[in-house]
Amino acid sequence: MKKPLNKQELIAAVADAVDLPKAKAGEAVDALFRTIAETLAAQGEVRLVGFGSFVRVHRKATKGRNPQTKQEIDIPASNSVRFKPGKSLKEAVN
Repeated sequence: MKKPLNKQELIAAVADAVDLPKAKAGEAVDALFRTIAETLAAQGEVRLVGFGSFVRVHRKATKGRNPQTKQEIDIPASNSVRFKPGKSLKEAVN
């Protein structure tokens, strides 16, 4: 299995694809990530047609157990993000 693409490699690929300096491509990638995060925090969903949807989901507080000590612990409620790939992305991967 090949190693996963990291952020610097993504920036380099974007810079090459649109003929931008890496610094400008890095700013664009950072702006994209920041916009997705801010929109999820404020509105709870980001839909990118053909790519997929990011959705904020709420996880209820629950009880857990420390596997080493077997002691019961409280796991607080939290928000998380789910990603559902779009049709075009699914087709590109298969």
